[in-house]
Formats: sequence, C-alpha cells, structure tokens
Amino acid sequence: MATLADRLPINVAGRFFVDSSCIDCDQCRTESPDFFARDADNGTSYVKRQPVTLEEIAEVQAAATNCATASIGDELG
Repeated sequence: MATLADRLPINVAGRFFVDSSCIDCDQCRTESPDFFARDADNGTSYVKRQPVTLEEIAEVQAAATNCATASIGDELG
C-alpha cells in the first residue's frame, strides 16, 4: 500500500501520488497515459496530471487497483 510519507516529490500536487515502492513496470502508464509518466532519472512512474472529472478519477483508481506493487496512493484513502 502506497504511503504518503514515501510520496515521490516529482508527483504533481494533489490527491493521487506514486510512492518510492514503484518498480517502473509501466502498467499505470499503459493504462492511464494521460495521468502517469516515467521519471527516467529515478526509474519510477509519477502522477503528471491530477484527474478532475469522475471518469478521470475512476481511471486513476483503476490504475491504482491494478498496480503490482500498490505504489499508487490516494490521500483520501
């Protein structure tokens, strides 16, 4: 489970984040490329844009559910 204390600083501010447990598997970027990008310097994904609409939020939540390492967090729980 992603932890706020391990949130990567490259994430844009907002509700969703990727933490340091990310293994750069590309799953979230494949499923949700509008919201996730790769940090080549550190070999991790990060949230590049926060979702706004209910549909976008559902898309990011689905990517979080499918994350192999549970590295995508939601500040709202």
